[in-house]
Amino acid sequence: MSDSREDGLYRPNVGILLFDPRGRVWVGRRAGVPHGWQMPQGGIDEGETPRQACLRELAEEVGTDRATIVAEIGEWLRYDLPPELARSNWRGRYRGQRQKWFALRFEGRDEDFDLQPPDGGEAEFDAWRWVELERLTELIVAFKRPVYERVVEEFRTLVADSASAPLKPR
Repeated sequence: MSDSREDGLYRPNVGILLFDPRGRVWVGRRAGVPHGWQMPQGGIDEGETPRQACLRELAEEVGTDRATIVAEIGEWLRYDLPPELARSNWRGRYRGQRQKWFALRFEGRDEDFDLQPPDGGEAEFDAWRWVELERLTELIVAFKRPVYERVVEEFRTLVADSASAPLKPR
């Protein structure tokens, strides 16, 4: 997606594909949404670069910083919210989100995840799990699916290469 006059209708955001040494991808269930699985994502604060936002959002949403950025999609991807959500989210200011997506290699242990925000606020996720990359799109709400399909396509070889590499001792 190139920058255009329409970009102002989309909230700037980052998306995070976090993969483990076996090539599985982290997904979280949105708090209070029984079928609302997604990868971590979040807004970019004023004065913050997308890379900085990526690492901040990872720490805030899943409670760990034990990951390294290994790739990013060169262009911004965007999706529209369904009209009823667009009216209620962000006070109706945005039609949807434009996202810069990053792939991160997880370098910790499952015990490193903590879904409770450090500031004691509301948790973004109430459960999480590792899934195979190819299963991502079936778990995601329909309006985000085209973005997830593109993310899977862009990062497929990266995740597959990780899964086929020998595991390093911790």
